[in-house]
Amino acid sequence: MSDPIRRVFLFLALLFAVLVAGTTWNSVIGAKGLRDNPLNRRALLEQAMIPRGTIYAADGRTVLAISHKGPNGLYVRSYPKGGLFSHPLGYSYLTIGQAGLEQSQNDALTGQSQSVSTILDQLQGRQRTGNDVVTSLDPAAQQIALNDLGSSRGAVVALDPSTGKVLVFAASPGYDPNGLSPQRFTQLNQEAGAAPLLDRATQAGYPPGSTFKVVTAAAALDSGRFTPNSTVNGNSPQTFSGTPLSNDANQSWGPVDLTTALTYSVNTAWANVAVQLGRQTMERYMRRFGFYSQPPIDLPISEIASSGERLRGRLLPPTSSFVDLGRMGIGQDKLAVTPLQMAMVAAAVANGGKLMRPHITDRVIDKDGRIVSQVKPELQSTVMSQSAAGALTQMMTKVVEEGTGTPVAIPGLSIAGKTGTADVGSGRNQVWFIALAPISRPTVAIAVTLESQPSGSFGGPVAGPIVRDVLSSLLNQGAGAGSGSSASGGGSSTSTTGTSTP
Repeated sequence: MSDPIRRVFLFLALLFAVLVAGTTWNSVIGAKGLRDNPLNRRALLEQAMIPRGTIYAADGRTVLAISHKGPNGLYVRSYPKGGLFSHPLGYSYLTIGQAGLEQSQNDALTGQSQSVSTILDQLQGRQRTGNDVVTSLDPAAQQIALNDLGSSRGAVVALDPSTGKVLVFAASPGYDPNGLSPQRFTQLNQEAGAAPLLDRATQAGYPPGSTFKVVTAAAALDSGRFTPNSTVNGNSPQTFSGTPLSNDANQSWGPVDLTTALTYSVNTAWANVAVQLGRQTMERYMRRFGFYSQPPIDLPISEIASSGERLRGRLLPPTSSFVDLGRMGIGQDKLAVTPLQMAMVAAAVANGGKLMRPHITDRVIDKDGRIVSQVKPELQSTVMSQSAAGALTQMMTKVVEEGTGTPVAIPGLSIAGKTGTADVGSGRNQVWFIALAPISRPTVAIAVTLESQPSGSFGGPVAGPIVRDVLSSLLNQGAGAGSGSSASGGGSSTSTTGTSTP
């Protein structure tokens, strides 16, 4: 064979190899990615010809999403509960694509999950049908959470700490996914201040305020460096990273034990604890809690943000010299966290130090009622020892019994919690409350936050009643559900030195 012919042959062979590789990638390796791409209208058109599976609430009866055949023969989606679950469910439309569970569970909902019945149907030439998805979401508690948030921007996330099941996943403002046209979708995207399409439970980053002291306390107790009775300097003000830090109302506590310091949210005491623990220890425990990585929840990756210190939009580890360790230890500095992350913090404490992977999907069922797959509890990480978690729970109990968290108290129910208020500038506060209950055997861990509350608003009186109402519903306490605060609360103003308050 002459050299020119050999070169032509090799060139054609190379082109053939590239063709085979590209075809293999598109049809096998990258097929799922292409199907899941919201810009891939061909896949959506094919799926619109399939009766998409129904999505149910935790009771297995309440319909959250269902398909109907339209006049053009294509199936269209409707959402019987309107905007109640707009963020966790998302939407599925040929014209605008998919989001939420509709996207992450698309294979199951369109019958891509290969159960025995779907394989037999395909062999017999029958139409492919989607499988149903049963979630862990509680409609009654979800409604209470949204009612209490009212017109405020914020979020409520409640988990079952022993399984990772998401019980409540509420973000405000939301939107009605029914009949979501391209024009309406564009309008929602242009609502810059309200940002109703933004899932504040998993995408918005907020300063956690004093709720982060639970993370610092976990590191202090589990590392063996401190006990609940250890004393630290609670004087006010004190200087950290060259800037004075004050307690609420500039109260000086002197030598104060850690239990009292958590009960009354003493800023300078916890800043001292963080500094004494050091950067490496704080980073180690933050990562155990899930900071600095996307929570492994069953939602599209694009809808999940990581929590941690951020500088110019990028994550900054606590070991960086740009981190003010003392202020980070009380939930300020450059911390930006999601409500889901703080619910996971409470859940790890509630579950004896073990953090379970959070999930909204409970099981997938085929059209004959057979379980195709069921999500089993999965350990994400061991954050701390059971004894440290137990000690921290008792410290958090004091917060609710006699400290800054008394507004969450429910007669006959033992609750552990932590308040948080962060000064975000312009006379506005970010308010928080995280909690777990009942203390003897916690079945609910919850985080509530509200954006841009007036100066003088605190986590206890503003976010606390929402926690109380949602816990009452989930634990069948019936104590004033639906009567929580939605936008305001009392208390003294926060410090202007970038501090965290109760």
